[in-house]
Amino acid sequence: MSATTLHSLTLEEFLKLPETKPASEYINGEIIQKPMPKGRHSRLLGLLCAAVNQVAEDKRIAYAFPELRCSFGERSIVPDVAIFLWRRIPFLIDDQVPDNFELPPDWTIEILSPEQKPNKVIGNILYCLKHGSRLGWFIDPDDFSILVFLREQQPLLLMGDDLLPVLPEIELTLTVNQLFGWLKMGS
Repeated sequence: MSATTLHSLTLEEFLKLPETKPASEYINGEIIQKPMPKGRHSRLLGLLCAAVNQVAEDKRIAYAFPELRCSFGERSIVPDVAIFLWRRIPFLIDDQVPDNFELPPDWTIEILSPEQKPNKVIGNILYCLKHGSRLGWFIDPDDFSILVFLREQQPLLLMGDDLLPVLPEIELTLTVNQLFGWLKMGS
């Protein structure tokens, strides 16, 4: 994760800059580029979005967006997965999804990459919770654990057959072992 500090750069100015690949985030006046996703990260991200969308999209309950820029407060972040309840998606007049989301997701999921500093990633989850998110997951593929954040509660460290909490509106039952089982693709 590389960081660039431009002392006079505001959030509005940052949002006018061209997008980078991988995405850059604006946090506390710094531009921080996220690391390029690797195999485990991409697999978990794709399957998490698919699992949520399979149970929530057709019923118009929620939608899981992969790597969606969310700009609110004084930050512009790109959670690995940003899940919005359907009623909070700021649809355009013609019911199309907008390009810009200027609100925090209801549920934010971050998958730790080896190059990332855990506290910076957790800081984004806490920032989302402070600004209205209801749930955050911090997934660590190296130790097969998930740190779960709920507003105004102690974080939960879940492993093994622990059931993962989801938003009550979303009918998804998933354990930590099931989630990390998605990493196995061979015979």
